[in-house]
Amino acid sequence: MRRIRNDQARRYALGAQGFIDGRAEGRIDVRHFRRVVDQVGLIQLDSVNVFSRAHYMPFFSRIGPYDRDALDEWLWKSREMFEYWGHEASLIPTAHHRLLRWRMAQALKWNRLRELEENHPEYIESVYRQVDERGPLRTNDLDAPGERDAQAMWGWSNGKVALEALFLKGLVTTAERPNFMRLYDLTERVIPKEHLNSPTPGHDEALAELLMLAAESLGVGTAEDLADYYRIRMPAARPVIRRLAESGDLEEVEVEGWDKPGYLHPDVALPRWARGTALLSPFDSLIWFRDRVERLWDFHYRIEIYVPEEKRVHGYYVLPFLYEGDLAARVDLKTDRRTNSLQVKGAFGEPGIETRNVGRALRKELDLVAGWLDLDDVVVDRNGDLFEFL
Repeated sequence: MRRIRNDQARRYALGAQGFIDGRAEGRIDVRHFRRVVDQVGLIQLDSVNVFSRAHYMPFFSRIGPYDRDALDEWLWKSREMFEYWGHEASLIPTAHHRLLRWRMAQALKWNRLRELEENHPEYIESVYRQVDERGPLRTNDLDAPGERDAQAMWGWSNGKVALEALFLKGLVTTAERPNFMRLYDLTERVIPKEHLNSPTPGHDEALAELLMLAAESLGVGTAEDLADYYRIRMPAARPVIRRLAESGDLEEVEVEGWDKPGYLHPDVALPRWARGTALLSPFDSLIWFRDRVERLWDFHYRIEIYVPEEKRVHGYYVLPFLYEGDLAARVDLKTDRRTNSLQVKGAFGEPGIETRNVGRALRKELDLVAGWLDLDDVVVDRNGDLFEFL
């Protein structure tokens, strides 16, 4: 079994994720958006908007400032992407619709859905008919959508539960997201026929393709890393990964410092150096599997949105800062729309960094992201060991 050093594993990861070539120069267009999606495979969505919508950031991190309206136009109008449960709620190439039909067919249920089916057995079918007749629709456009439980984190109304159940089954999908609000329509009116009518692979065949896509986007990873990318359960993923390694589709390698084998995609090249510098969304695919982040960079990272304020270590919405291929710092950011400024609530360097160099590079990145978000100023609080360099 071939052995690779941990610094090589980092370079594999950064190269596969698009952090080697540097940001785009000149006019940015759809070709750049496609290249990012080709590299990362899918883009995670998230509703938190304290700094920036999560799905905008992976593009900025890799290609630099771009027109967000142009990205939205491509994401929602070109039909090259569709929304489904990939790595959580995600934007996924429409060509990969066929690879997730096994998940749609499972029709998993949760307690709130079971309760709705028991108490209102014909309700979900009536919601489907409304989308068929009047779609695309928001939840509030439904007849009798029901009341939301404002006291519960996921206190969905009956209408929202029904639409999400239909979404999970693949019967409806997102037509568009104005102001990030999902408009539901029949899947056959959104997904182009060439993709909707493409042959459905068998379950294990679909898993194998998804795991190979994950390996290509990760560069190198453990079985758990590969399975997490598309949220495939390990009991299903493990035998498929074993077969891919036995057939030579994946190369099993030993990685310095890892206590489990790594799997290397044969088409992923080892870059000569790692020089990527970028702010990273907490939902960026480079860092979304926290155990892998710790293995590769010795960087312990947890998002603290749901941690009580008095127990937070670094802040509410903290973004890691990638500096010349290393996770060198983290910064707590908030977009203050009242003052139209980027608020730096805290900036913290990792042990052993060159504080001045990292701080100056971080300030340059903060200025860049503030300009991209059309903000007038960057306001830095005196919190953390990097603030004096910002």
